Amino acid sequence: MIRSGVNHYDTLAEAYTAENESNLLNAHYERPAMLALAGDVAGRRILDAGCGAGPLFAALQERGAVVTGIDASAGMLELARKRLGEEADLRVVDLAYPLPFPDNTFDDVTASLVLHYLEDWGPTLAELRRVLRPGGRLIVSVEHPFAIYLWQRETGTKPDYFATRERIEEWTMGGHTVPLRFWDRPLHAMTDAFTAAGFRILSVGEPYPVPEAREKFPDDFRELSGPSFLAFLFFVLQND
Repeated sequence: MIRSGVNHYDTLAEAYTAENESNLLNAHYERPAMLALAGDVAGRRILDAGCGAGPLFAALQERGAVVTGIDASAGMLELARKRLGEEADLRVVDLAYPLPFPDNTFDDVTASLVLHYLEDWGPTLAELRRVLRPGGRLIVSVEHPFAIYLWQRETGTKPDYFATRERIEEWTMGGHTVPLRFWDRPLHAMTDAFTAAGFRILSVGEPYPVPEAREKFPDDFRELSGPSFLAFLFFVLQND
């Protein structure tokens, strides 16, 4: 996730995983949307790129997929192994570097909220396309660029929406505070990167949370004054 001497997700692993399990944004919005886009995965070979503690891996596996998970955080993968068992195919891999898989290994790749940690998407997308079979899919979620732009304006900064720009946030979880680095880019930079890497864009999505989210998080929805919100953006890409 962040390439430095220390991966900050190792520090946050347990607290982040506990939050991710049941919160609105991950459990009732992002993860269900990724699974809906994946559809029927029975028998498909899937690379879960940036798998974290394995919630998406587990859900895909339960639906009959043969899943391999990679993440840059050894601490997150330790929790994933506790969830998934010792036999799970989990590997410490930084997406900024070449992937340890032969060409045409996977039918699908899921990249759930991970690309926005990378400054340069080009080499990573090239590697993801390499390990996908022809016709395979890359299913991506990222932070919504316009939501980030609006949030930055509301907090007093004047971001250049059209630039690819670094953003560092301090996250506090489980009694630990760490800096996390993100790279924001406009929508056209994302689509340009996908097509330059040789992918065909099949869909761009801004889905609603699952219906039961309103009952579980009534205060959040009262503040939203609507059925959904801008948080993440979803793509389905095909390896032509």
